[in-house]
Amino acid sequence: MAEIKVHPTAIVEDGAKLGDGVSVGPFSVVGPEVVLGDGVELASHVVVTGRTAVGQRTRIFPFASIGHQPQDLKYKGEPSTLEIGSDCLIREGVTMNPGTAGGGMKTVVGNSCAFLANSHVGHDCHVGNNVILSNNVMLAGHVEVGDFAILGGGAAVIQFARVGAHAFLGGMSGLEQDLIPYGMALGNRAYLSGLNIIGLQRRDFSRSQIHDLRRAYRLLFAQEGTLLERVADVAEEFKDHPTVMEIVAFIKAGGKRSMCTPKNGADA
Repeated sequence: MAEIKVHPTAIVEDGAKLGDGVSVGPFSVVGPEVVLGDGVELASHVVVTGRTAVGQRTRIFPFASIGHQPQDLKYKGEPSTLEIGSDCLIREGVTMNPGTAGGGMKTVVGNSCAFLANSHVGHDCHVGNNVILSNNVMLAGHVEVGDFAILGGGAAVIQFARVGAHAFLGGMSGLEQDLIPYGMALGNRAYLSGLNIIGLQRRDFSRSQIHDLRRAYRLLFAQEGTLLERVADVAEEFKDHPTVMEIVAFIKAGGKRSMCTPKNGADA
């Protein structure tokens, strides 16, 4: 069993549960209902409070505020939670809030995510695995972010919006609509600017997979017909192509939510 290290200036309140090898640095505060998994490291001046669970080996840097009550004026002290996965990197000044009664009572962050300085995860958000939020990214309440999505510095996502898996949102963008899996959006307000080809190549998607996605993208965002009609056509033509069907399923799951679309045609 690895030794638990708590700096003399740190405060770990009665009731907190610390796993093997946890390190709590100078002037950090750990609340009474917090659970820190094995190997979690809190640098100096970190606050983790509320009903918050932090997964194994996650590292949290100075002045991060994790688990304080939601920034929702409707919140009345209900016992909501914040769950953070394993192997995450949470840099300076990051804020993460628990859920609310209006959003399922929990905020969930997956494994191996990176939250760079001053980024914010609002109440009732669900963030997948291997997600990167660059500096000053803001997720409003109830946002969903899929696995391997990357959000560039200063980007803002409106409440209830969805960012699909493997998507890329450019720096300083303001996203008001849902961003499809594998899509790339830029601008304020953000528009769909093609597929995240560089991201796909870096993650070893095959040429045939990328080719299928290109063809499906052009069909989905062509000028002819309605989006629902084009989705049905793509679902039929690409029913044996899992990557394309992820996009189809994402659009269908959104119901009447509006999608982020291209400005001028559908060049992928």
